[in-house]
Amino acid sequence: MDAIYTFDKLKDVLLLFLIPIGGGIPAGVLLAQKYQFMWPVMILLYFISDLILACAFEPLLILFLKLAKKIPRLAKMSEIIKQAFKKTTSMYGNSTGVFALIAIAFGVDPMTGRTVAVAAGHGFVTGWMIAIAGDMLYFSLLMVSTLWLNSLLGDGTWTMLIILALMMIVPSLIKKIRQK
Repeated sequence: MDAIYTFDKLKDVLLLFLIPIGGGIPAGVLLAQKYQFMWPVMILLYFISDLILACAFEPLLILFLKLAKKIPRLAKMSEIIKQAFKKTTSMYGNSTGVFALIAIAFGVDPMTGRTVAVAAGHGFVTGWMIAIAGDMLYFSLLMVSTLWLNSLLGDGTWTMLIILALMMIVPSLIKKIRQK
């Protein structure tokens, strides 16, 4: 039976991919699989979700940066955020090169990737290309892992729970290993 790409099915998967944290990716992949979407369609929908995120987040970032120049409390908050980003991204090294910035977007999230790209002097298009590249690599890894695990288990609930647990545990383990 071939997949029928109706607007409602495409929208359902896209809405799951728009969830910024948690189970949006595995849930969206499993729903797309249930709808019999091919993997290129999943990748395209996720890419569209990243473009929507860019259009929604960028004005907020610009507004925050402009207000932080005028409002002392926001300037202080901006400095706290910069320090948190430094600490969070320190495991990726001090480089602000493209590969380091892609690794940050892969390892943290595309909004952090974009924010660090702004700090490194990249404009809207280049900054988001870097952030989206890292996020698309992350999505591809999770998509393949989710589809593979679901083919082994045959149970979407267990697949999602295991993938979510791995999403939380693996980065902590990598950080601990790197610290040793």
